[in-house]
Amino acid sequence: MVHSPGDETSIGRISYTEFTDVGQAFQLGRYPIHFHMIGTVHKSFVKGNAVHQTYNRGTTIHGVHYLRIEENVYYNTMGHTIFIEDAAETKNYIRRNLVIRVHASHSLLNTDSTPACFWITHPDNIFIGNHCAGSVRYGFWFDLQPNAMGPSFNTAICPPRAKLGEFRDNVAHSVGRYGLRVFHGHDPHLKPCSGNTFSWTKYYAGEDAYGTNPPITAYYENFLGYKNGRNGIIGEDTGAVYFKNCTVADNGVAGIETNKVVSVLDNMSGV
Repeated sequence: MVHSPGDETSIGRISYTEFTDVGQAFQLGRYPIHFHMIGTVHKSFVKGNAVHQTYNRGTTIHGVHYLRIEENVYYNTMGHTIFIEDAAETKNYIRRNLVIRVHASHSLLNTDSTPACFWITHPDNIFIGNHCAGSVRYGFWFDLQPNAMGPSFNTAICPPRAKLGEFRDNVAHSVGRYGLRVFHGHDPHLKPCSGNTFSWTKYYAGEDAYGTNPPITAYYENFLGYKNGRNGIIGEDTGAVYFKNCTVADNGVAGIETNKVVSVLDNMSGV
């Protein structure tokens, strides 16, 4: 655990190390690698590690921003493996990680009983070139919370209407349900915590129907989802969400499923 109160008050650089038989089951906060409530950590990183046979997640991002998690391998883990905890964490850079074989945990959050390789509670983070190969339930789960929660509780943070950082060139296959799940709604706007100011009256009058709070398009790009139990991609309650240049193939029920959406599908391919 790397923890200290205040921006840049700790530097944690964990690289090219093997962690095995780690993470204490039934103990919140006892994870193999855990950055906890520091704030900004521009100088910190988790890079090139092998984390396997874990009993309590893999790497937890809790109350930190600008952490780099790159080129790690996680194998045979329990619960959400790369875990963004309070829905207040932003600008973290998560690139080229491989997560293999994720099991359910019944000793943590309820959602850990239906785990994801990557559990994402705030969209303003960067996911590039990551690979999930096998999870009992999900690959990438955008489980966007209404507000920041836990020790970071803040009603002025509204993840479902926040902009997406980056999501591109990621892969999920052979998971129990969905390769990419955008759930609890993603409807990004310039002012995330303001109400929807769309006006039909202004729209029909040819005026700016959104006023001072226009939507911001979220681009989920170049995703590959195949051999998943249900769908390659599912989007629920989404607004200006653009699934661009994605490929889905050989999934159990459907390539793409949407529900209550105003989304754009472009240059899609699927089998």
